[in-house]
Amino acid sequence: MNALRTIQEVFSRYKILALLIAIALIWAFFTWQSEGAFLTSRNISNLFRQMAITAMLACGMVFVIIAGEIDLSVGSMLGLLGGVAAVLDVSFQVPFWANLCIVLTLGMLLGLFNGYWVAYLRVPSFIVGLAGMLVFRGALLAVTDGATIPIESKAFVGFGQAYLPAGVGYVLAVLLFGLMVVLTLRTRAGRRRYQLEVAPWWQEGAKLAAIAIIIGGFVSVLNSYEGIPVPVLLMLVILGAFSFMARRTVFGRRIYAVGSNLEATRLSGVNTKLVKMSLFGLMGAMCALAGLTNTARLAAGSPSAGNMGELDAIASCFIGGTSMRGGSGTVLGAIIGALIMASLDNGMSMLSVESYWQMIVKGSILLLAVWLDVVSSKGSER
Repeated sequence: MNALRTIQEVFSRYKILALLIAIALIWAFFTWQSEGAFLTSRNISNLFRQMAITAMLACGMVFVIIAGEIDLSVGSMLGLLGGVAAVLDVSFQVPFWANLCIVLTLGMLLGLFNGYWVAYLRVPSFIVGLAGMLVFRGALLAVTDGATIPIESKAFVGFGQAYLPAGVGYVLAVLLFGLMVVLTLRTRAGRRRYQLEVAPWWQEGAKLAAIAIIIGGFVSVLNSYEGIPVPVLLMLVILGAFSFMARRTVFGRRIYAVGSNLEATRLSGVNTKLVKMSLFGLMGAMCALAGLTNTARLAAGSPSAGNMGELDAIASCFIGGTSMRGGSGTVLGAIIGALIMASLDNGMSMLSVESYWQMIVKGSILLLAVWLDVVSSKGSER
């Protein structure tokens, strides 16, 4: 019983720290088993490029789950939008930036279509997502004619395969750390203004020092290979934008309110239907970005693209501490959850683990993450 309460307290109060410890243990195990090959700069770069696609889906999915819904169509939507982008590039020679705008718009419209069925027609999101999974996968097969479509545009391929120069990476690292310092000072000033408790300077200094070490190590490792991959940079931009939206905007607060108590939020004057539909539209945009990145990374549109992608995205959110009951979760947690999933995939593939064992391990970890959520909720109800 004491051990159970300890798990409850650690997971509920220090979720991000617990996830980082889990990543450290996973990396240590695979480094030991691979005789150091796992932690080479080349493999770490490949690992982050692989996780970027799942992380994009997870960033959209975390808001959908926080609002008390689910979307099972995201893997098929990713594949369809990536296939459409390949067809536009090869068959119609559409310039990449125009291609990007078209596919983003289409993704948002498909997401809004799903959201309209959920929010206004009151069809359960599970059913809408399941139907979308079948419809979008069928549409992908029709668009690609069941064949792989190789990409010819260098700009398109560069979107998934290019790297930033080392100097640019270090400049971005300095700017990011400076932004963290500014946000820390603003937060302290705001808490003083409202006469709230302010953490001691040594604690803030230790936190900033840890952030500086993580940012510096991250950029140094990637620069020691080829530089920061463009998909990883895009993922970090999405992380920053979505975290800001969740914490600093009215819309972000409404997302949590809808998931925490839908009826009370509706009675307070919030258009809860519009909020939910907007979240599915945002999810569609993330599917478009992930689909474009996946097609660019593979340099081809594949009829099997995005297969099981919805499960990886959902698992990343739950592993990252998002509550399956809604109302609780963070974008950072979902990103770290995606990193855990990608680390398991990468490490087990490197060790030549059979695919069925990989599925068993990932499913078991998802079950454990949901159990921890249930355990934590029981502890809070007492």
